[in-house]
Amino acid sequence: MSLEDQINIILDDFENATPEKIFDILNQIKPLFKNELISEYLQGKMQKIQDSVDEQDKKKQCKALLPYFDWYVQGL
Repeated sequence: MSLEDQINIILDDFENATPEKIFDILNQIKPLFKNELISEYLQGKMQKIQDSVDEQDKKKQCKALLPYFDWYVQGL
């Protein structure tokens, strides 16, 4: 399954996506950004979410990262 297919599955059914799966996809997208600052910013956001102990809070914060999926699908 391609990365784009995985992204579309999560975008279509976000409620059933795990934070771990979202992070896995984001880690595949990060190296593709043309600006290193964007990758570093994304890494910081991901680390903050991973450090959270509340699973519902993780899910809520992951939703804020979905624009990165949109950027990938639209061609970065």
